[in-house]
Amino acid sequence: MAERAPQAEALAASWMKSVRPLATRVYSLRRRIATVTVGVLAGLLFVHVMFGANGMIVYQQKRTEYESLQKRIVQEQKENELYTQQIQGLKTDEKAIEKEAREQLRYARPGEYVYVPPAPAERSPANHSAKK
Repeated sequence: MAERAPQAEALAASWMKSVRPLATRVYSLRRRIATVTVGVLAGLLFVHVMFGANGMIVYQQKRTEYESLQKRIVQEQKENELYTQQIQGLKTDEKAIEKEAREQLRYARPGEYVYVPPAPAERSPANHSAKK
């Protein structure tokens, strides 16, 4: 092994001779390289925050969906309150019971006539090209 030492030193010296200019150049540009690296990392982080799986775009979509669902919940609650009032009225109010019987079951008092309008006929298209 001792006989190969001069060859190894010569190889290392030639390698250092060829690498030293590159190392010197990289060392002199270290601030620019660091600045570019930080800029690229910041850009990648920005893209991830905006367009990633839990990014701002997805957040805005979820937020809009949440608000529309909240509005729908309020609407459904109002509708439930209306139905609750109707049910309560049908349980207790005689006039409400009579009104529902007249409208839905077409009941009438003696001497009254119930008019039932004819069912609307299905309209056919004006030209034959609309049928398919």
